[in-house]
Amino acid sequence: MYIELKNISKSFSDGNKSTRVVLDGLNLQLQKGDFVAITGKSGSGKTTLLSVLGTLLRPDSGSYTIDGLEVTAAKESMDEIRNRHIGFVFQDHRLLPQFTARENVLLPLLAHDDKVSPEMDNKSLELMERMGIVNVMNQLPETLSGGEKARVAICRALIQEPDLLLADEPTGQLDAETCLQIMNLFKEINEELGKTIVMVTHASDVAQVAKRIYQLKDGKLI
Repeated sequence: MYIELKNISKSFSDGNKSTRVVLDGLNLQLQKGDFVAITGKSGSGKTTLLSVLGTLLRPDSGSYTIDGLEVTAAKESMDEIRNRHIGFVFQDHRLLPQFTARENVLLPLLAHDDKVSPEMDNKSLELMERMGIVNVMNQLPETLSGGEKARVAICRALIQEPDLLLADEPTGQLDAETCLQIMNLFKEINEELGKTIVMVTHASDVAQVAKRIYQLKDGKLI
Protein backbone atom coordinates (compact mmCIF):
# COMPACT_ATOMS: atom_id res chain seq x y z
CA MET A 1 0.00 0.00 0.00
CA TYR A 2 1.26 3.43 -0.97
CA ILE A 3 -0.39 6.68 0.12
CA GLU A 4 0.50 10.11 -1.17
CA LEU A 5 -0.65 13.62 -0.41
CA LYS A 6 0.64 15.99 -3.07
CA ASN A 7 0.39 19.78 -2.90
CA ILE A 8 -2.57 19.63 -0.50
CA SER A 9 -4.07 22.98 0.47
CA LYS A 10 -6.99 23.74 2.76
CA SER A 11 -8.35 27.08 3.95
CA PHE A 12 -11.22 28.11 6.20
CA SER A 13 -13.23 31.31 6.45
CA ASP A 14 -12.55 33.28 9.62
CA GLY A 15 -16.03 34.82 9.54
CA ASN A 16 -14.73 38.25 8.56
CA LYS A 17 -14.77 37.88 4.78
CA SER A 18 -11.23 36.53 4.77
CA THR A 19 -9.72 33.06 4.91
CA ARG A 20 -7.07 31.37 6.98
CA VAL A 21 -4.72 29.00 5.19
CA VAL A 22 -4.26 25.85 7.30
CA LEU A 23 -2.57 23.48 4.85
CA ASP A 24 -0.41 25.07 2.16
CA GLY A 25 0.97 22.82 -0.56
CA LEU A 26 1.58 20.00 1.90
CA ASN A 27 3.23 16.75 0.78
CA LEU A 28 3.39 13.37 2.51
CA GLN A 29 4.24 9.86 1.31
CA LEU A 30 3.46 6.71 3.29
CA GLN A 31 4.59 3.17 2.61
CA LYS A 32 2.94 0.09 4.10
CA GLY A 33 4.12 -0.32 7.69
CA ASP A 34 5.09 3.32 8.21
CA PHE A 35 4.48 4.86 11.63
CA VAL A 36 4.46 8.65 11.44
CA ALA A 37 3.95 11.12 14.27
CA ILE A 38 2.91 14.70 13.50
CA THR A 39 3.55 17.40 16.06
CA GLY A 40 2.86 21.13 16.08
CA LYS A 41 1.31 23.96 18.01
CA SER A 42 -2.42 24.11 18.71
CA GLY A 43 -4.14 25.52 15.65
CA SER A 44 -1.32 24.49 13.31
CA GLY A 45 -3.65 22.23 11.31
CA LYS A 46 -2.81 18.77 12.66
CA THR A 47 -6.44 17.67 13.01
CA THR A 48 -7.26 19.19 9.61
CA LEU A 49 -4.50 17.11 8.06
CA LEU A 50 -5.79 13.98 9.77
CA SER A 51 -9.31 14.79 8.54
CA VAL A 52 -8.05 15.05 4.97
CA LEU A 53 -6.22 11.72 5.31
CA GLY A 54 -9.39 10.23 6.78
CA THR A 55 -11.57 11.58 3.91
CA LEU A 56 -13.62 13.59 6.42
CA LEU A 57 -12.52 16.80 4.66
CA ARG A 58 -11.87 17.46 1.00
CA PRO A 59 -8.80 19.56 0.27
CA ASP A 60 -9.26 22.76 -1.70
CA SER A 61 -6.52 21.64 -4.09
CA GLY A 62 -3.92 18.94 -4.53
CA SER A 63 -4.22 15.17 -4.88
CA TYR A 64 -4.68 12.32 -2.42
CA THR A 65 -4.01 8.81 -3.69
CA ILE A 66 -4.28 5.41 -2.00
CA ASP A 67 -2.65 2.63 -4.04
CA GLY A 68 -3.14 4.63 -7.21
CA LEU A 69 -6.76 5.54 -6.46
CA GLU A 70 -7.27 9.30 -6.63
CA VAL A 71 -9.50 9.71 -3.61
CA THR A 72 -11.09 13.06 -4.42
CA ALA A 73 -11.90 11.96 -7.99
CA ALA A 74 -13.03 8.40 -7.22
CA LYS A 75 -16.41 7.18 -8.45
CA GLU A 76 -17.13 5.52 -5.13
CA SER A 77 -18.20 7.65 -2.19
CA MET A 78 -15.88 8.95 0.49
CA ASP A 79 -17.77 6.78 2.99
CA GLU A 80 -16.98 3.63 1.00
CA ILE A 81 -13.30 4.55 0.72
CA ARG A 82 -13.15 5.36 4.43
CA ASN A 83 -14.85 2.12 5.48
CA ARG A 84 -12.54 0.02 3.33
CA HIS A 85 -9.19 1.64 4.02
CA ILE A 86 -9.18 3.72 7.21
CA GLY A 87 -9.59 3.31 10.97
CA PHE A 88 -9.79 6.13 13.53
CA VAL A 89 -8.78 6.52 17.17
CA PHE A 90 -9.89 9.80 18.76
CA GLN A 91 -8.73 11.54 21.93
CA ASP A 92 -12.20 11.37 23.51
CA HIS A 93 -12.70 7.75 22.31
CA ARG A 94 -16.26 8.49 21.09
CA LEU A 95 -17.76 5.32 22.52
CA LEU A 96 -21.55 5.15 22.47
CA PRO A 97 -22.69 5.04 26.13
CA GLN A 98 -25.70 2.78 25.57
CA PHE A 99 -23.62 -0.04 24.07
CA THR A 100 -21.24 -2.44 25.77
CA ALA A 101 -17.53 -2.42 25.05
CA ARG A 102 -17.89 -5.33 22.64
CA GLU A 103 -20.87 -3.74 20.89
CA ASN A 104 -18.84 -0.55 20.44
CA VAL A 105 -16.05 -2.57 18.81
CA LEU A 106 -18.56 -4.08 16.36
CA LEU A 107 -20.31 -0.79 15.48
CA PRO A 108 -18.37 -0.07 12.23
CA LEU A 109 -19.61 -3.38 10.79
CA LEU A 110 -23.23 -2.41 11.40
CA ALA A 111 -22.85 0.71 9.26
CA HIS A 112 -23.34 -1.42 6.16
CA ASP A 113 -24.67 -4.77 7.43
CA ASP A 114 -27.81 -5.65 9.40
CA LYS A 115 -25.98 -8.17 11.55
CA VAL A 116 -22.46 -9.25 12.37
CA SER A 117 -21.15 -12.51 10.91
CA PRO A 118 -19.84 -15.22 13.29
CA GLU A 119 -16.38 -14.68 11.78
CA MET A 120 -16.33 -10.99 12.67
CA ASP A 121 -17.89 -11.70 16.05
CA ASN A 122 -14.94 -13.99 16.77
CA LYS A 123 -12.55 -11.37 15.44
CA SER A 124 -13.88 -8.84 17.95
CA LEU A 125 -13.09 -11.28 20.75
CA GLU A 126 -9.59 -11.90 19.39
CA LEU A 127 -8.89 -8.18 19.20
CA MET A 128 -10.20 -7.52 22.69
CA GLU A 129 -8.15 -10.41 24.06
CA ARG A 130 -5.05 -9.07 22.30
CA MET A 131 -5.66 -5.63 23.82
CA GLY A 132 -6.23 -7.11 27.28
CA ILE A 133 -9.87 -6.07 27.69
CA VAL A 134 -11.86 -9.24 26.99
CA ASN A 135 -12.77 -9.26 30.69
CA VAL A 136 -14.73 -5.99 30.33
CA MET A 137 -16.42 -6.77 27.00
CA ASN A 138 -19.94 -6.71 28.53
CA GLN A 139 -19.48 -3.49 30.47
CA LEU A 140 -20.79 -0.07 29.48
CA PRO A 141 -18.28 2.71 28.74
CA GLU A 142 -19.13 4.61 31.94
CA THR A 143 -17.73 1.73 33.98
CA LEU A 144 -14.41 1.59 32.11
CA SER A 145 -11.12 3.28 32.98
CA GLY A 146 -9.48 5.69 30.55
CA GLY A 147 -7.05 3.03 29.42
CA GLU A 148 -9.83 0.50 28.85
CA LYS A 149 -11.80 3.02 26.81
CA ALA A 150 -8.71 3.70 24.70
CA ARG A 151 -8.27 -0.02 24.07
CA VAL A 152 -11.92 -0.41 23.05
CA ALA A 153 -11.48 2.49 20.62
CA ILE A 154 -8.37 0.83 19.16
CA CYS A 155 -10.22 -2.48 18.70
CA ARG A 156 -13.07 -0.65 16.99
CA ALA A 157 -10.59 1.04 14.64
CA LEU A 158 -9.03 -2.32 13.74
CA ILE A 159 -12.17 -4.45 13.35
CA GLN A 160 -12.41 -3.89 9.58
CA GLU A 161 -8.68 -4.47 9.06
CA PRO A 162 -7.93 -0.98 7.68
CA ASP A 163 -4.84 -0.19 5.63
CA LEU A 164 -4.35 3.09 7.49
CA LEU A 165 -4.85 3.82 11.18
CA LEU A 166 -5.28 7.49 12.15
CA ALA A 167 -4.88 8.54 15.78
CA ASP A 168 -5.72 12.04 17.00
CA GLU A 169 -4.06 12.71 20.39
CA PRO A 170 -4.81 9.11 21.48
CA THR A 171 -3.14 9.56 24.88
CA GLY A 172 -4.31 13.11 25.58
CA GLN A 173 -6.60 12.12 28.45
CA LEU A 174 -4.46 9.39 29.99
CA ASP A 175 -2.05 9.34 32.93
CA ALA A 176 1.65 8.73 32.26
CA GLU A 177 1.62 4.99 33.01
CA THR A 178 -1.46 4.29 30.89
CA CYS A 179 -0.06 6.51 28.13
CA LEU A 180 3.05 4.32 27.99
CA GLN A 181 0.93 1.17 27.81
CA ILE A 182 -1.16 2.55 24.94
CA MET A 183 1.94 3.68 23.04
CA ASN A 184 3.37 0.18 23.37
CA LEU A 185 0.12 -1.15 21.91
CA PHE A 186 0.43 1.18 18.93
CA LYS A 187 4.00 0.00 18.42
CA GLU A 188 2.79 -3.62 18.53
CA ILE A 189 0.00 -2.87 16.04
CA ASN A 190 2.55 -1.32 13.70
CA GLU A 191 5.27 -3.94 14.00
CA GLU A 192 3.29 -7.16 14.48
CA LEU A 193 0.11 -6.41 12.52
CA GLY A 194 1.91 -4.30 9.89
CA LYS A 195 -0.55 -1.41 10.09
CA THR A 196 0.39 1.99 8.70
CA ILE A 197 -0.19 4.60 11.41
CA VAL A 198 -0.36 8.39 11.35
CA MET A 199 -0.60 9.87 14.83
CA VAL A 200 -1.10 13.48 15.85
CA THR A 201 0.27 14.43 19.26
CA HIS A 202 1.37 17.42 21.32
CA ALA A 203 3.67 15.26 23.44
CA SER A 204 7.23 14.89 22.21
CA ASP A 205 7.79 11.75 24.31
CA VAL A 206 4.73 10.10 22.75
CA ALA A 207 5.98 10.99 19.26
CA GLN A 208 9.22 9.10 19.92
CA VAL A 209 7.48 5.74 19.49
CA ALA A 210 6.98 6.52 15.77
CA LYS A 211 9.47 5.69 13.03
CA ARG A 212 9.29 9.21 11.57
CA ILE A 213 8.39 12.52 13.20
CA TYR A 214 7.21 15.63 11.36
CA GLN A 215 6.32 19.09 12.61
CA LEU A 216 3.41 20.86 10.97
CA LYS A 217 4.36 24.50 10.60
CA ASP A 218 3.02 27.21 8.27
CA GLY A 219 0.85 24.63 6.53
CA LYS A 220 3.72 22.30 5.65
CA LEU A 221 5.44 19.28 7.16
CA ILE A 222 9.05 19.83 8.15
